[in-house]
Amino acid sequence: MPKWKELKRFCERDGWELYKDTNHYYYRKVMPDGSIKRTKVSRGSGEIRPHMWQEILKKQLQVTEDYFNSMI
Repeated sequence: MPKWKELKRFCERDGWELYKDTNHYYYRKVMPDGSIKRTKVSRGSGEIRPHMWQEILKKQLQVTEDYFNSMI
């Protein structure tokens, strides 16, 4: 499972905008069709739990695990 810092790195490399920096990092990405994807990244240093990771990957990032891995 990826760590939170790897999710942050993915967002930075994949063109996501950091729009809020509080106790979490909040990223968004405007897609060509005008839709907006959003995700929240913990400042924690540990791994993302498996079930949570699958939800983030499918519902927030909307990319394959292979694509994610190629960007980190």
